[in-house]
Amino acid sequence: MDINSVPQDDSSTHSEIKKAVYASDENGKIKNIASSGWNVEETVTRLAIDDLKESSKEAYKLVKDGKMSPLYYHMYDVRMDLVVLAQSTGFFQWTIKRDFKPDVFKKINQKRLLIYADALGKTTDELKILPKVEDE
Repeated sequence: MDINSVPQDDSSTHSEIKKAVYASDENGKIKNIASSGWNVEETVTRLAIDDLKESSKEAYKLVKDGKMSPLYYHMYDVRMDLVVLAQSTGFFQWTIKRDFKPDVFKKINQKRLLIYADALGKTTDELKILPKVEDE
């Protein structure tokens, strides 16, 4: 991409923060150029956020119905998925899936719960409950 072609669409998803984009100058040298975003990128980001919000709503219902543990909701609430949570905790995906089961989650040890809490930016007490949400 040419320096003069770097998008400057003032994307609202950038929160007035510029991001680095590589572009070539008139001599063909690659440089870092600040970009305020691109309309297409903003649209895709908004779609992804909407999808995560929908996943969070579905997770809330599953937890409320007793089919999943609160951990499942909290994962989506902070915009994570199973892969990201596994990477953040160092736990295998299959063990996290097991912890999504309400009966298993109730017996989880404090050390494991602390690792989840740290990864999700919550307290261990917050992880144990399903919070009230506005859409309820």
